[in-house]
Amino acid sequence: MNIYDTAQGRRSAILQRLREDSSVTVSQLSKQFGVSEVTIRKDLRILKERKLLIRVHGGAIMGVVASVAENEERNINYKRLVNAREKEAIGRAAASHIKDGDTIMIDSGTTALEVAKNLDPFNDLTIITNSVNAMIEALKYKRFKVMLMGGSVREPSLSTVGSLAESNLKLFYCDKLFLGVDSFSVEAGLSTPNVEEASTNQVMISRAREVIAVFDSSKINKRALAFIAMPDRINTVITDDNLPAAVLNQLRAMNINVETVSP
Repeated sequence: MNIYDTAQGRRSAILQRLREDSSVTVSQLSKQFGVSEVTIRKDLRILKERKLLIRVHGGAIMGVVASVAENEERNINYKRLVNAREKEAIGRAAASHIKDGDTIMIDSGTTALEVAKNLDPFNDLTIITNSVNAMIEALKYKRFKVMLMGGSVREPSLSTVGSLAESNLKLFYCDKLFLGVDSFSVEAGLSTPNVEEASTNQVMISRAREVIAVFDSSKINKRALAFIAMPDRINTVITDDNLPAAVLNQLRAMNINVETVSP
């Protein structure tokens, strides 16, 4: 199925088009995606409601990516649309590392959320998460033990953080942690814009037998405000096949298992 056949895929592509070309007409988008102008206007209205773009009124209605798209910490609705195909492929590959009977931990990243969407082959899992969205996905299977960590809820990521979340996490050990990453650098390690998220992620890493970092290649060679961990705390990296060869070789030289997938 073509990615444009789904509303989410089309809206993701619309945002990508707007990043490349700051303004386009509804007519142009309609022709590009092979759907009616009514459908495009609905897409733009939904993206505007999610604060992902600004509609500029004029003869032909134009769309412009809003400043929120440039902020270092982006709204989760925006993140879910960016590089959606890569994230879906990474989530499928990551889920293949799970075995029945595992206790797994899923953090609040949108790529880690894709792992929760690929648990259908399993019958017996314990899932620990600080992500409201991952909890909802896990509950859909109706057969897993699901635990949402307490704490303060952060609206941008719909995640629980803070001292209560961290004290909850310290009660458990898990077989595998699926950790999303906002920024990754071989030299600077894993980082995120929010200090509380970073602190919660550090506790997660300390409770995991195996740490599997899941992120698309757009996160490579970047550094955010809050440090999480150096790469040597990671066992496996799963990313897309646009990972630079130099970074791939550096990670493998550190004895980190690296898997690349094609969307």
